[in-house]
Amino acid sequence: MKMKNVFIALIAIIFVSCNSEAQTEKEKKDMNEKQYAVEKTEAEWKAELTPEEYRILRQKGTEYPGTGKYNLHFEDGAYTCKGCGTKLFESGQKFESSCGWPSFDDAIEGTVEYIQDYTHGMVRTEILCANCGGHLGHVFDDGPTETGKRYCVNSASINFEKDGE
Repeated sequence: MKMKNVFIALIAIIFVSCNSEAQTEKEKKDMNEKQYAVEKTEAEWKAELTPEEYRILRQKGTEYPGTGKYNLHFEDGAYTCKGCGTKLFESGQKFESSCGWPSFDDAIEGTVEYIQDYTHGMVRTEILCANCGGHLGHVFDDGPTETGKRYCVNSASINFEKDGE
């Protein structure tokens, strides 16, 4: 009788494990089907973006460190999403991090979406444009400013608008 109970418990554990994995897959599927204010077909994105911008914004790529246009860029203005033009970061939020990518200590409230990213054997928080779903980069809890955050952003995912333009 005791062996039968152990067997039933094992079956229950296996069932729950499989069921929670299926739920995780469902959640991933739901996230991929999220609707954004700006929706375009893949053909439209490819027509509007360069191949590198498309790879980063739409396929979650990363540019090589130290190669981005805005890595060492410090002018007054705002950084916008290259995919849809949404204002994401103010120049006052930018700081020199020596990581090789533009770094900000905060985003403009409501403009960035946060997604857990388990790729490449790491646990990170991916940041997306909340308006079009474009991949911007990742946010880390190692920033040197009051927020303690470092929004590590690909230059190819953003544009810059100088103050007064």
